[in-house]
Amino acid sequence: MLKRMAAIALIVCIWFLTDASAVQEMAASPDKVIGRWDITVQAADGASYPSWLEVTRDGDKLAGRFVGRTGSQRPVQNVEFADGQLSFNLPIQYERRASALVFKARLMGDKLEGTTTDPAGKELKWTARRAPSLARRAAPRWGKPVSLFNGSDLKGWKMRNPNAPGVWEVKDGAMVNAPRSTDIITERKFTDFKLHVEFKMVEKSNSGVYLRGRYEVQVQDDFGKPPDSRGIGGIYGFIAPKINAAKKAGEWQTFDITLIGRMVTVVLNGETIIEEAEIPGITGGALDSDESAPGPIMLQGDHTQIHYRNITITPAR
Repeated sequence: MLKRMAAIALIVCIWFLTDASAVQEMAASPDKVIGRWDITVQAADGASYPSWLEVTRDGDKLAGRFVGRTGSQRPVQNVEFADGQLSFNLPIQYERRASALVFKARLMGDKLEGTTTDPAGKELKWTARRAPSLARRAAPRWGKPVSLFNGSDLKGWKMRNPNAPGVWEVKDGAMVNAPRSTDIITERKFTDFKLHVEFKMVEKSNSGVYLRGRYEVQVQDDFGKPPDSRGIGGIYGFIAPKINAAKKAGEWQTFDITLIGRMVTVVLNGETIIEEAEIPGITGGALDSDESAPGPIMLQGDHTQIHYRNITITPAR
């Protein structure tokens, strides 16, 4: 009897050790961090800003791409994951610093918690959650169109930087910004919608229409140039238009944009330039990285002067 109990105990012990080893090995597997991550970085001034990370596999190694506070997506370097710890670095894009950016984190279930540094070398904490798929089970049912701009005042809009008064005004029925001012944001938030926007650029214009405040459709003086993901009509840094349908600066132009989950269609001046393409993640300059939440329409005003009018949205019900 004692021999039988000892044998059973030995089997249980072996099973436990084997099972624990398997669990530990699974937790340490690089595949655990593969996927898209919505990041929030706690800035040195006490505020926070969004970023985005996608980890992929390249043969027997990990690879990926990253979107910072500003700019476009860029490849990450030296991606490593071992003992539950993720580390990667990336080259400077628009950051004013002397060295590459380095990120480190620990995987905590479906969450990453880690640190990086600001340009002065001060440690910043960051967290990340797996990005939602945003897949829709059924086609949307559209509500009634809603005017977001009445042509006479800025009711229903607010400044991204509330300490920059008077930087947007109404002229001749259009919203116009002062160059190098701030972005302007709708007070209402939306999920899925169809958006109509008319805009007029000056020479060398640079602006953008942010969908849910997170995904920038680029507005830029690109008449006659090859289509580019960072050019007019592109989902900035992610999706290039099929064609460049832009007019010359000084002419009124139109966007008709449909956003359902992550799927976007962009029509520029009557030409479909992007059709039901998936937006991988947030673009630089986004308000936040909470992709599962509704968000506002934001018009970029921190570059050159831009004119917007006849802004209408048709939300999904």
